[in-house]
Amino acid sequence: MAKTKSERRPRRAADGRLATVGDLVGVALAGLVCGIVILLGFEGIMAVTRFSPFGDTNGWLAIILPVWLFTEEFRAAGYGAYRIVVAALAAGFGVAVGMTLAGLAASEFPVLVSGAVGAAGLTVVYCVVWFYGLRWLSHRTG
Repeated sequence: MAKTKSERRPRRAADGRLATVGDLVGVALAGLVCGIVILLGFEGIMAVTRFSPFGDTNGWLAIILPVWLFTEEFRAAGYGAYRIVVAALAAGFGVAVGMTLAGLAASEFPVLVSGAVGAAGLTVVYCVVWFYGLRWLSHRTG
């Protein structure tokens, strides 16, 4: 009988945070995709009932699940000023990149698509800055 390695994914550290940047980005993007699918279903229902044309809902709504993940990561990081600094920096850089991407996409695509592009940019940038910034600052402070 073949022996299989059953390793739980995503991997978590002892304190409850996701252990690798790949796990963090993967879970966040999975949440973003779920949000987009739910938003597309909502948009489809709204278009079929002729309540609003398809693509009128803001695509930024898809970021609800990644923000929930970021909140749980923030809580799991424990106490310390470093987590607040890193969260503020990650949010600032993420919003800047997301708004830039959404602005670039807004001229060619409807609000639903440009918002989803912006949400994806924010999600990836927040994950990278949070993961590496938190580890760097937590090792520097003690």
